[in-house]
Amino acid sequence: MMPFVFVGGLFTLVSCATMTSAPNIFKSDEYIIYRLQEEETSAVLAERFLGDKNRLWVIEDANEKVSFKKNEVIVIPLKEENIGGVTMDGFQVVPILSYHHFAEDCDSPLCMPASGFDLQMKYLKENGYRVISTRELHAFLNYRHPLPKKSLVISIDDGYRSVYDIAFPILKKYGFTATLFIYTDFVGASRNAISWDQLREMKAAGFEVGSHSLSHADLTQKLEGEDDDTYISRIERELRVSKEILDKELAQNTLSLAFPFGRYDSRTLVISERLGYEIGASVKSGSNPFFADPLALRRSQVLQDDLSTFVSKVKTFENF
Repeated sequence: MMPFVFVGGLFTLVSCATMTSAPNIFKSDEYIIYRLQEEETSAVLAERFLGDKNRLWVIEDANEKVSFKKNEVIVIPLKEENIGGVTMDGFQVVPILSYHHFAEDCDSPLCMPASGFDLQMKYLKENGYRVISTRELHAFLNYRHPLPKKSLVISIDDGYRSVYDIAFPILKKYGFTATLFIYTDFVGASRNAISWDQLREMKAAGFEVGSHSLSHADLTQKLEGEDDDTYISRIERELRVSKEILDKELAQNTLSLAFPFGRYDSRTLVISERLGYEIGASVKSGSNPFFADPLALRRSQVLQDDLSTFVSKVKTFENF
């Protein structure tokens, strides 16, 4: 396949040429060199040439310095390239951000002020980040599909009502979604908890809902007086029943799991995989390359609202 550095040189030659004014200046099985017509956005082009307007990022990532104005020449890749995001300099990594609850004014490290969250989402939007789901991340981790260059996952744990009241409108404002990790005993349990109807509304808006266990118990710790068999049976129930409830209430197949307190061990991983989970998230800080273990992913907790600390958590490329 012709590398894009060569195609970039081809842009210069084509844009200076006067031999044709046709939209398709060049076409092969691998890419199209295209001259933009009036009112053609990346979404319109993705729908026309790639069959899916949501794949607009493929065109935008291949044309980072193009303003998408009439008569500009762009490249439209027709085949998926660089599935693992590896270059001569390093490799792509995907941050997973972890939040809990939100308020106008906070008195806990696990609470994010609404103004701070808005500022963080504004930074992501203005700097070209794209929020993906854990399902999209799973395809990347299994080396099936590439991701946008600046991909990240926004996750929110537990299931507080403030996720619906505060985070949901802010995320919609910037065109983002999130993955909600819910422990099912908490849903509808108090006025501070999210309801099933609210979860259904958020899911219909493109949000993803994963498990955070049944009761938010530490899956790595035995209870006092508990033998091995009783402990394993309890852990299996925590993960199995939570998945069953989410599957039934939200008409889905729940594949993602955030371990309560971020803690897991070898037994937890074996049980999780056997029950059908494909994604497991801890709270070990850091980002995830394509060769990360899908059941032991790193997540960075966002515990401060200052922007400099936030920016340090959204690194999407690791240099060799």
